[in-house]
Amino acid sequence: MRKVELLMPAGNLEKLEYAIRYGADAVYLGVVDFSLRAMRKGSIITLENLKRAVELAHNLGAKAYLTLNIFAFNNDIKLLEQNIEKFADAKPDAVIVSDFGIFNMVKKYMKSSQIHVSTQTNTLNYESVKFWQDLGASRVILARELPIKDIAEIRKQVPDIELECFVHGSQCVSFSGRCLLSDYFTGGERKANHGNCSQPCRWSYKLVEETRPGQYYEIHQDERGSHILSPKDLCLVEYIPQLIEAGVDSLKVEGRTKSLYYVSAVAKTYRAAIDEWMKNPDADLHKYFIELQKVGNRGYTTGFALGENKPDSYSYDISKGLAGADFLCEFKGEQKDGAYLVKIKNKIHINDNVEIITPKEMFTTEVIKIQNEDGEELPLGNTNDDVWITFSNTPQDYKYAIARTIGVKSHVS
Repeated sequence: MRKVELLMPAGNLEKLEYAIRYGADAVYLGVVDFSLRAMRKGSIITLENLKRAVELAHNLGAKAYLTLNIFAFNNDIKLLEQNIEKFADAKPDAVIVSDFGIFNMVKKYMKSSQIHVSTQTNTLNYESVKFWQDLGASRVILARELPIKDIAEIRKQVPDIELECFVHGSQCVSFSGRCLLSDYFTGGERKANHGNCSQPCRWSYKLVEETRPGQYYEIHQDERGSHILSPKDLCLVEYIPQLIEAGVDSLKVEGRTKSLYYVSAVAKTYRAAIDEWMKNPDADLHKYFIELQKVGNRGYTTGFALGENKPDSYSYDISKGLAGADFLCEFKGEQKDGAYLVKIKNKIHINDNVEIITPKEMFTTEVIKIQNEDGEELPLGNTNDDVWITFSNTPQDYKYAIARTIGVKSHVS
């Protein structure tokens, strides 16, 4: 059975490493001004550490794809001209592009990198795929609006090109992300297709009738709220067999701005689902859908994968992703006298039962002791504290371990 790639987001070097250690075959990453996730603070991928990021992925046995997928104006092209040597020097395995001008520049100056055509081009048919192939693209990232049966038809018509599709994460209410709401509501300050979307589709709205200025009316949808534009998150883990059989080469997860916990847990779950189905085509993958409820989401939908996107694909009552399990702590890679140094993400108390996951393990355990750096015992670990915790059961590979609450909270559907 042919191998399929699990492609995970890498918002920074740490997330890149965790994504790969937890099961990713490849990661995608971008830098400010050229990427559709333009984070400008914190630990991020920059021109200065881009080469190190690509080398780290390669050293861990994975591929690294660089996103240069903005819709470029003249000033963007000029800025790219000033920096493309640095991009070329980093030697990413591929460059993800959506703009014809950037496509030409990558083809001219980054000959060691393949070209992947972004989902922003909303490629929906096999003639479009052939078009990109004739230009020199080695992979097309298909539009999220495509049903699986249409992907199978594209594979039949174009058998000799790589096909990638999204299987998990946030979705845009607009067609393949081509939205101007953020540009409009922020006076052009936050442009969606330059990586700085303010996500107005997640806002709560009121209605004003033209002849009654100042009188606001709630917009209701079956009394569930007013988030009428906010799609649920995509989750296709149960449809991995159909996607692979349709000819998809790469299964992509959205989320470069998501947490370390999100990246690790989602990578681990999809890795396990893919591997189990590869070994046993009769495997029931529903347990992995349940597992994915433990990470932040707005409720899950299959989107367009099974055909028409239905009204229940929208999250009318929440706009912010809610996790079914709380991320409790990140292990910092130090151990002494049976205790582990951790960074607390949400409060942990003595005698709490928690679930620890590592790249190779997942088990429940009890918090036996919590100590500060001076060895003093504490009743709990507070958010953002570095403390030493002794557990009843311990992980073998504790350097990349994380802990969370047990089970799934009822607010996730």
